[in-house]
This record gives sequence, structure tokens and C-alpha cells, in this order.
Amino acid sequence: MPDDELKKKLKEVEQIKVEKNEDITTFIQSLGNTGFNAKRLAVACEIYKEMIKNENCVKFFGLAGALVPAGMQKVIHDFIEEGFIDILVTTGASLTHDIAETLGFHHLQGEINIKDVNDSELHDQALNRIYDVYLPNKVYEGIEDFVSQLKIPNNDMSVSSFLKYLGDNLPPDDNSILKICAEKNVPIFCPAFTDSGLALQLGFHHQKLNLNHFKDMLNMVNLAWDAKQAGVCIVGGGVPKNFILQSLQFCPNSAQYAIQITMDRPEQGGLSGATLHEAIS
Repeated sequence: MPDDELKKKLKEVEQIKVEKNEDITTFIQSLGNTGFNAKRLAVACEIYKEMIKNENCVKFFGLAGALVPAGMQKVIHDFIEEGFIDILVTTGASLTHDIAETLGFHHLQGEINIKDVNDSELHDQALNRIYDVYLPNKVYEGIEDFVSQLKIPNNDMSVSSFLKYLGDNLPPDDNSILKICAEKNVPIFCPAFTDSGLALQLGFHHQKLNLNHFKDMLNMVNLAWDAKQAGVCIVGGGVPKNFILQSLQFCPNSAQYAIQITMDRPEQGGLSGATLHEAIS
């Protein structure tokens, strides 16, 4: 049996009941009295709520993985619109998919039984597979048409400045991440921008364009340095996770809040699966 001191810390696991017409906030709060990842979801929501309530907290959001193809574009858009994200760090792929939706193209629901998928047939049908979501080749052609017609005013700028220009010049859209970041002056950092279909097309059609990654790196460090308090939410890991954490590493204050959502494991030694505790060392 546990000793008396430990007994005081232990609470019984509650068997939750889903009530009729129960709102999502009440339901998630009830998960805080359960176990496993249900409890962790409730804890993560509570941490993010504290980040939002803290007016001195600068909220860094790292986004990697195929959230836009999976249908999460509007969720990220609304977080930015509501002021829940102050600085966004993401991948070129996420921005490419965001532009695709903003230009009126769509990702398609594919075969859910992956073992039944014939990728050779999909290739012949000019369909790109992202797990169980498909994207027609014509979407990339549409993005290229848009990119080729851009009148970029300055060939020497930071990646974040270019992404602000891009957001300003996209058509009106209620879901676009790039568009809402431009409207709300939320900086987007994309440290691996060249690793994307969007950058590939830019390179072909605007060969004089010289995007300065070092300027972005210094700007990011300055933003992290100036933050009185910092909160971090990392979805997926990868380059955005490292870019955020390495920027905070050189600052006098570490992050006061941290959330990580990932399917990766720490045993492989990759950054995406590394625990938040590992960032301390």
C-alpha cells in the first residue's frame, strides 16, 4: 500500500459519463479525471487556456505534418484569428496545401483501407496520395499558374516577409492560414521553405528571387528574446519544433508553457519524438 504522503496525492479515476447535450468544454474538463491520453488532452487544453489568459505570454506555434490535407486548415485559421497564435512556424508543404485550398482547389477523401490502394493506378489517374487523402496533379498546375503571375516587388527579402506578401496577394478566403496571418500581422517562419512544391515553382519562375533565411533566424531569436514569457505548442515536431526551441535556447527565459502533440517515439532519437524534458538539457 502507498504511504500516507503518497495517498494524499492520489485521486480516484472517475468513470466519465457523456451527458445529453453536453458541451465540448465540459466534456474535455471531465477527461482530466481519467487516465492515459484522454487526461493528457485535458491537461493540454488547460495549459493552452493559461497561455491565452496570460497577456505577457508570446505564443509560439509549430506546425508540421499534413494537417491541411486532413481537414484542419480552418482550425489553425481560427486560432490565429482569435489571437491564440502570435508566431507561426511551419513547413513549406503546409503552406503549399493552404494555397491550394485558398485558390479554390480541394483535397479529396481517398480509400480508407490503405491495403486496398493501388498507387500505380493512382499515378496513372494523376492523383497524389497523402495517406488516405488524394490531391490531383491539376492542383499543382493551378498553384504554378498563380505563382508565375506574381509581381514580386523585392527580390531580396526574408522568407517571412515574402510569406506576408504572398498572404496579402491571395484571393479572399475564410480558411486561409497565409491570408489571416497577413491580416493579423502574425509572422510566419518557414525555415525549410525550399523543401516544398511552392518553393520549387518559385525557383523556376522567379530565378532572381533571393530569400534570406539568416534574416529570419535572427528575427526569430529577437522575438524570443523580447518575450517576457513564452508558451510553445508543437504539432508534429520536425523543423518547426527545432526552430522554436533553438531560438528560445539563447534567451534569458525558457518557455513557461509547453504542449507537444506527436505520434513519434523518443527511442529512435529523432527530434519529432523527443520529449519536452529532453529540451531542458
